[in-house]
Amino acid sequence: MERYIQMSDGHFVFTRTLEPTTPCIGHIHILHGMAEHSGRYLTFAKTLNAAGYAVTMHDHRGHGETAAYNGTLGFFAEKNGFERVVEDAHEVVTQLHAPYANVPFIIFGHSMGSFITRRYIQLYGEQVDNVILCGTGNVTALHAVGNIVAKVLAKGLGKETESKLLNQLSFGSFNKQFPNPKTAYDWLCSVQQEVQKYIDDPYCGFIPTNQFFVDLTTGFATLNRKKELAKMRKNLPILLISGSKDPVGEQGLGVYTVAEQLATVGVKDVTVYLFEDKRHEILNEDNQEAVFQVLLRWLEKYDRN
Repeated sequence: MERYIQMSDGHFVFTRTLEPTTPCIGHIHILHGMAEHSGRYLTFAKTLNAAGYAVTMHDHRGHGETAAYNGTLGFFAEKNGFERVVEDAHEVVTQLHAPYANVPFIIFGHSMGSFITRRYIQLYGEQVDNVILCGTGNVTALHAVGNIVAKVLAKGLGKETESKLLNQLSFGSFNKQFPNPKTAYDWLCSVQQEVQKYIDDPYCGFIPTNQFFVDLTTGFATLNRKKELAKMRKNLPILLISGSKDPVGEQGLGVYTVAEQLATVGVKDVTVYLFEDKRHEILNEDNQEAVFQVLLRWLEKYDRN
């Protein structure tokens, strides 16, 4: 089922709900990544459905059908956009989880969606049973520099102006570790057909706005503060999964840094799983079925039914 849900500030967010094909054992909400949309997760969702999970997802502000309905691709809000997107997720989940209140609730966040998830569980972790962070990365000093540059550009060139400079600074080096790349997006996945689907999708690969980068980097700084990290529930099971050649996760180094950060603030159940030689979008790699099975086996450990 597809429908729009109105947020507390009047913005309409596009949502999808896919019912399980067997008795429901859990509810998984998917938070997609930057410059893409929830429709790219339908194959994954159907696999989860077959395993007994209800799946919901939505297109973030400035993305997919939500952007098509409301206005600008690659733009969150006039100010505090990252926090607003996290609040969107909470408002959407509050409505969509109601029919599944008697089963465990799991959040799956990919890439930018993993950072949104990390902030979500700082604020609303008591409502979550399990967390999967896919294709996540470490917050570094470069993000702080990017925040300064983004603010200058937003003020000088306009908040809703495409930020070609920051887009290039963010992703321009991601292809360097891969020999003879055929496209600018080879770092996403080793399956060329999947990369081409991304290129051909009008809701993928767009250049976000200056204000988007202000909001994103501000959000990164917020979720990385010790005070905010300390808010995380200590007994919340968290799985971090990535490709060992994912540039977002610094080829695994950034993923382990995040895991160590979680452990340092007292989160007791943190698991890291790296898929050898795979890139950023592990759900679309040539070992897709194996990735799905690893996720399902991890979830089965916590099945309460």
